Amino acid sequence: MIRTVAYLAAAALASAAAPATAYWEYGHETIAKIGYANASPRARAEVRRLLAHSDLLGTPECKATTIEGASTWADCVKPLKGADGTSRFGYAYTWHFQDVNICAPFSLTEACKDGNCVSAQIERDVKTLRDRHAPMKDRVQALVFLIHFTGDLHQPLHAGEKGDKGGNDVKATYGRYGPPRLNLHSIWDGYLAERAITTGPSLVRRYPAPVRAKLAAGSVTDWSRESWQVARDQTYASALKGDPCAPTPPRVTLDDATIERLVPVARLEVERGGLRLAKLLDRALG
Repeated sequence: MIRTVAYLAAAALASAAAPATAYWEYGHETIAKIGYANASPRARAEVRRLLAHSDLLGTPECKATTIEGASTWADCVKPLKGADGTSRFGYAYTWHFQDVNICAPFSLTEACKDGNCVSAQIERDVKTLRDRHAPMKDRVQALVFLIHFTGDLHQPLHAGEKGDKGGNDVKATYGRYGPPRLNLHSIWDGYLAERAITTGPSLVRRYPAPVRAKLAAGSVTDWSRESWQVARDQTYASALKGDPCAPTPPRVTLDDATIERLVPVARLEVERGGLRLAKLLDRALG
């Protein structure tokens, strides 16, 4: 599915009107910092060593020398063009999400055919990082993609949708705020993510081993199913007042009570993303 126009519109809205940076910055950076804080010392050292070679990416416009910069690199490079005027990273556009229908049984078969989806790319990146004979540039790029895509997988509307470009086509009101371009995707990317991350104690910390084991359990496919289920049972069910597969009205409203209920849901997704990133970094580099 083509999301480019909707995505850029959402990004423009967020940069112009959001109270602070949106998910594709703030959320990704938070997940990356949680992942780094909970990875093994050896994995952290390897992350630092690889990012010290981030100049090999050839993207001086998009710095990836820190874990925070690495977390947003994959979005930053989207508009970059080569000397011939074509997109340098257009091939990676579909790697940021997977269009799995929330109103059908869960399956990655169609959404991930040919490996062009976020979960398949996460596995690919881990494999590349584990190959110590792979070119340094390939390993650095695999690392920055892995950090970003793990965050993407834990934004529910990157994992499940209902033919609406991951909620980009669903106009929405957030509390009392509802400008024409605001949509369900940008709410989960920005306003709700920011509210969740800044509510309560800092999410960036070293978690106890039992918590890490519990939240990071399972495979990438398991995480995909779980995030898809959050999209169905929380994101769409809340927007459509109970039935996630009911016809979508011209505009949905997340009232204050609904927002309060969704804050811990969104907060848990960020925690899961961070601790699972730590697990993947250990698996690939530890």
